[in-house]
Amino acid sequence: MRISFVDSGIGMLSTAAAVRAARPDADLVLSMDPDHMPWGSRTPETIVGRVLAGARATLDAEPVPGAGGCAPDAIVVPCNTASVHGLTTLRAAFEPEIPVIGTVPPIKPAAAGGGPVAVWSTEATTRSRYQQGLIEEFGQGAAVTPVACVGLAEAVESGEAAALDAAIAYAAERTPAQTAAVVLGCTHYDLVRERIIGALGGRVELFTAAAAVAAQTLRRLGVPAAPDMPATGGVAVLASGRPAGLPASALNYAAGQALARVPQA
Repeated sequence: MRISFVDSGIGMLSTAAAVRAARPDADLVLSMDPDHMPWGSRTPETIVGRVLAGARATLDAEPVPGAGGCAPDAIVVPCNTASVHGLTTLRAAFEPEIPVIGTVPPIKPAAAGGGPVAVWSTEATTRSRYQQGLIEEFGQGAAVTPVACVGLAEAVESGEAAALDAAIAYAAERTPAQTAAVVLGCTHYDLVRERIIGALGGRVELFTAAAAVAAQTLRRLGVPAAPDMPATGGVAVLASGRPAGLPASALNYAAGQALARVPQA
């Protein structure tokens, strides 16, 4: 079983690690785009092009030495911005032969508690009609505040502590004081959830999509979670289509450390 992940950078790590934990026998292909990141500040047309390029690059990737090339059994887009703009195009290109699984901000479960809710996301996702539609459909009457987290995805990517603290503080200052739940609408943010909770004074519940996307991936593949399977799966990393290793910044985070222990192509 081979599963591809397409994102601009290391925001995919939490979802990929969740899939690895559920199916350690699966080969994972992590298609990142360091030549064109970040995607969050780019036009929708550019984002669609980069997502398509990242997905196509995984078709013949070789996760483990000697395994040979083959198409993925599923393509996962563990990126809210890429899902907002590129999911329809990806599905038109690859389905029904290869299921494509996107990432949706978990607004519905966050709003179920009655709110108020803040949705932290990139500038592109914050201003998208797609996210506004999700808020209108799933906000369930709760007060929902979109928060554009300027520079946060980039700071997570670099792993620089000062940049992380500054970007998180910027978003925290724009989060209403009475907020009860924060939706992390960018998968990069999931990697620094403890820092975010600390900046918000420990007073909020965070909602992330990684576990739900991993579960949906297995459902689309028609296979159960089997965390006790032999850990026979490997990991391949692509950097804008080129074979590469995990970025050094990935090792700043628990999900990256877990994937680094998996045999690399």
